[in-house]
Amino acid sequence: MNKILYIFFLFTCLNSFSQDTLTYEEITEEKIIFTEKDIKLDSSNLETRTFEENFKDNYQDSEYIYEQAVKESNWWDRFKQWLADFFKSLFNLSSDTVSGKVVDILIKSLAVILIVFVIYLIVKAIMNGEGQWIFGKSSDKKVIHYEDIEKNIHLVDFEKLIKETLKSGEQRLSIRYYYLWLLKKMSDKNLIEWDIEKTNSDYLYEIKEQTLKSDFEYASYLYNYIWYGEFELDETTFEKAKAAFEKIIKSI
Repeated sequence: MNKILYIFFLFTCLNSFSQDTLTYEEITEEKIIFTEKDIKLDSSNLETRTFEENFKDNYQDSEYIYEQAVKESNWWDRFKQWLADFFKSLFNLSSDTVSGKVVDILIKSLAVILIVFVIYLIVKAIMNGEGQWIFGKSSDKKVIHYEDIEKNIHLVDFEKLIKETLKSGEQRLSIRYYYLWLLKKMSDKNLIEWDIEKTNSDYLYEIKEQTLKSDFEYASYLYNYIWYGEFELDETTFEKAKAAFEKIIKSI
């Protein structure tokens, strides 16, 4: 009985397989044929598009650059980075950005201080000595350098120079001007013959009037003592020498 069932089942499977195979073969043999009626033509107007010759120029902005070139660091960048790392570790800063800002502020502050200091030195150099004439009331007045005063004593206003030195506290220099002023006065009165190469002794020998000769000898002693002496000039000595020179000058 079982054998009969097996044979029946096998026959049924073979019959079903043969029908599926036949159906597949019939489908594969069928061909699809297209004719001209099946082809549809597009009659719409087409716009011709062209590229501009310089179209690349419109895409030069940074937003169209997708590969940024890496800037090569120089010694200044490396120095700033070193400072930033130093401050970051020293003050325990939160990030590289914060330390970088600290370095930028520090460098800018130092630059401002340096510029102000240089300007101060320039102004100070101009205001000292003969440079004062630049900011004076008269810009066309004649300026004689200190080293040239002795060569041009007849062109110098010693009274004015002495007032300026007294105002600035240069007492030793004012005594030198008093001495040169005395030589100028005696030369103008033909009491001596002025020569830059002459010594105090030469001028003393030329003076004939005894009172003036004695006064000039004392004034020369004060001048040598104060101008060439390597000591600090006190107020008493200065006032004494100042009075002596003014007395001789007024007497001529």
